Amino acid sequence: MGRAIQRWLLAVGLLGCLTAQAASPVWAIRGAHSTVYLAGSVHLLPTEQATLPAGLLRAYADSSRLVMEIDLGKLDTLQLANWMLEHGKLPAGATLRGVIGPERYGAVTHAAGDLGLPQEALDDEAPWVVAIELTDLEYLKLGFDPEQGVEEQLVQRAHADGKATAGLETVDAELGSLATLPQADQVRLLDQTLKELDEPPGELQDIVGAWRSGDAPQLAKLLAGEYREFPALYRPLVTERNRLWLPQIEQMLAGRDNCLVVVGALHLVGDGGLLELLRRDGYQPVQLN
Repeated sequence: MGRAIQRWLLAVGLLGCLTAQAASPVWAIRGAHSTVYLAGSVHLLPTEQATLPAGLLRAYADSSRLVMEIDLGKLDTLQLANWMLEHGKLPAGATLRGVIGPERYGAVTHAAGDLGLPQEALDDEAPWVVAIELTDLEYLKLGFDPEQGVEEQLVQRAHADGKATAGLETVDAELGSLATLPQADQVRLLDQTLKELDEPPGELQDIVGAWRSGDAPQLAKLLAGEYREFPALYRPLVTERNRLWLPQIEQMLAGRDNCLVVVGALHLVGDGGLLELLRRDGYQPVQLN
């Protein structure tokens, strides 16, 4: 699976340069009286390269509403923390060591120690939560700034400009697809995360280079291909959510207001991607320069 978990958090959803002639990771879809700009996102960016692509900024300027996977403009962090307490913990009496076995647990505690995370912080957490926490900390270690993510920057602009924000789904829907994974798949997810922590981050540069230049075929190759080997993860995290989002996007196309819809880049490309689904329904997405 390569760096599948890091790819998902980066794109499910950062070092390349955008030339003046490059395309952008934004597609315009025309309705009868409105335009929906559909943008692929990488959710984190390093501070020194946090400038958003020009095409994305133009799409934002031409839109009256910013729509994201979840509405970060109204996200209640206390509600999120309570959700994680309810859904991200192991059942009473269970321990991470007991669930994943002593050898794997040793690898987890070693990785956590390298990233500055106390062992006891993990002992009652489900394997999928541990996988995400380790990946998040790895990104921080590599210099990625959560405050410089694509959506975070756009939300800050929307608040300053008085633009409305909205979400395609709730926190429960977004994280619930992981929380409901069978335990064997959660452990497999954790195994892959541990493997990725030992690999060099060079492939992430390729992903973001393709993202910045709007290279959809390359994004599909880098992002979607290896998820096919893990359908238990790809189906609930990508294709099923795309099918739920599609009617909402088409409803926007039936309206009169331009909207910017920003989702993880993985949701746009490949079989079952939003661009393909929109084309099947008769729309003609046009990529912005």
